Amino acid sequence: MAEYYDTHAHLDYSEFADDLAEVIQRAKDSQITRIISIGTDFESSRRAIALSEQFPEVYAVVGWHPSDAMSAPDDVRSSLRELAQHPKVVAIGETGLDHHRLPSGNGGTVADDLLYKSRQLDLFRQHLEVASETNLNCVIHQRDCFAETISALEPFAKSVRGVFHCFAGDAIEMRRVIALGSLVSFTGICTFKNAQAVRDTIAATPLDQLMLETDCPFLAPVPYRGKRCEPAYVSEIAQLIATVKGCSMEELSAATCATSKSFFKKLR
Repeated sequence: MAEYYDTHAHLDYSEFADDLAEVIQRAKDSQITRIISIGTDFESSRRAIALSEQFPEVYAVVGWHPSDAMSAPDDVRSSLRELAQHPKVVAIGETGLDHHRLPSGNGGTVADDLLYKSRQLDLFRQHLEVASETNLNCVIHQRDCFAETISALEPFAKSVRGVFHCFAGDAIEMRRVIALGSLVSFTGICTFKNAQAVRDTIAATPLDQLMLETDCPFLAPVPYRGKRCEPAYVSEIAQLIATVKGCSMEELSAATCATSKSFFKKLR
């Protein structure tokens, strides 16, 4: 039977505090055999590692989310290096750039925006440096700043690959990502009625250059839209993508699992 991976979940979030064991069992029952829990700061990263120790199916990614850049230590590299040594830490992240909600939109100034963007960029570069040093790849978040994110990644492209998670760009942007040796991954957004543009990008993406994710507890796919998302719902995402790609579920399983194992080098 076809198996799938949820390559981007936030299992440490409070939404799963009361029933995490049942959530993971439902994922297993839906043939989701690997779940990667993503850190968003050091405490979240440590929780992701703890979950990877508790559940054999769970792996961890460690990093500091760009939206919280202003609360990050000036230098995160030593802590990232230490966290990355854990045998079940499979990547660095979630890192990247996010210009969607700038300080000026909440009473701040243009100078505040510049400082915020500069801090995000410095933090992103530190993550990329550690990824290169530790022979790991990066889970990349970007919103409303695709060109800037690509520009920051380019100097590291020979030693670090990125997965642009929750990808909602067009085919031109997708090809720029792949040209750097990086990947894209798709969430339940692709099942939304108003997301034809995302489905068009999926159709244009080579089958061996994409991964599946939920970004749970967010972005539950149809028919669960508006409810808490969980890893089991990768099944709905996979069905939609197989239909768009005109391939069998078994072909999608083989391609996405192989791609995930190649990208997350410590995934077993």
